[in-house]
Amino acid sequence: MLPLTAPAASASTPTPELPFGRPGRSMSGNPFMFGFTAALGVLTAWWLVQAVMSASSVLILIIVSLFLAIGLNPAVEALQKRHLPRVVAIIIVFLCVILVFVAFGLAVVPPLTTQSTEFVDKLPQYVQELQNNPTIRDLDQRFQLLTKLQQYVTSGDFGTQMFGGVLGIGSVVIGAVFNSLTVLVLTLYFLGSLNSLKKLAYRLVPRSRRTRASLLGDQIIDSIGGYVAGNLIISLIAGVTTFFFLTFMEVPYALALALLVALTDLIPLVGAFIGAGVASLVGFFVSPTVGVVCLIFFTIYQQIENYWIAPSVMKSSVDVPPLATIVGALLGGALLGVLGALLGIPLVAAILLILREVVFPRQERA
Repeated sequence: MLPLTAPAASASTPTPELPFGRPGRSMSGNPFMFGFTAALGVLTAWWLVQAVMSASSVLILIIVSLFLAIGLNPAVEALQKRHLPRVVAIIIVFLCVILVFVAFGLAVVPPLTTQSTEFVDKLPQYVQELQNNPTIRDLDQRFQLLTKLQQYVTSGDFGTQMFGGVLGIGSVVIGAVFNSLTVLVLTLYFLGSLNSLKKLAYRLVPRSRRTRASLLGDQIIDSIGGYVAGNLIISLIAGVTTFFFLTFMEVPYALALALLVALTDLIPLVGAFIGAGVASLVGFFVSPTVGVVCLIFFTIYQQIENYWIAPSVMKSSVDVPPLATIVGALLGGALLGVLGALLGIPLVAAILLILREVVFPRQERA
């Protein structure tokens, strides 16, 4: 008689080593699992893109605040070298920034209020001049333009649209004030915790490469800070020079126009032309001779700034070729507008530094 043998254990039979049974065959090669995983990855990527787009306005405020904090850090460190505590240095620099904003508001708001009041007071006179104009009178007789304008103004639609426009302007102003306060608060926090943020970022790098990464990171931060500081110095020179020139030419609102020229001078490529154009236009309102003199002055000053002031100020901060500067400003402006144009040049400087110190040596060793 043949000996009886125990039946073979099933794959799902629990054993002391596998109390829940032997695992089944892997489903990694299953087409269904592959399609499900791919679809899940696409949905996750789409959700992340939507989340970033929804929070884009907040992210822009954070980037602007971090950029300003890095730009103001050299001033804070300069005060620290004079044996001031970092907290005191941050408070002094921050108060100077607030004073600049307050001075700009005090210089710009009163002229705008005065001119708006004068326009409203002279509006009946402008309407009377239009009625006395032969061309306007002929068009009014043919198409009843003034009559239709009067009917539209006295109708309810005009009041509704006017009220909506006022609300729209009010919401824009409130949003701008809120964003400005948010940027100021975030800049203050970033300034206070900039050193700890750098240490935290460097700890994400492997220990063997941490020293080199910290040196490169410090150099990038110094370049960005030098660029912002240099840009502020160049804009300050432009504003002060414009103020004295417009005061000498007896152009009204010289302080407001000088501040406008200084602010627009921060914008790469086109900012200087915008400020100079506005100031020259106001000069033409004074007289054609004053307007022409303003155009000549700003043309000469731009050449001096481009070929002498800017190279002298920027030579120790950001070393970026002119072509890279133009490309960075154009690409940044196309992506993020004025903010992108401002961030484009220091980001190009950072990319060039990484290429020069990391990528090119690695390619030479390969």
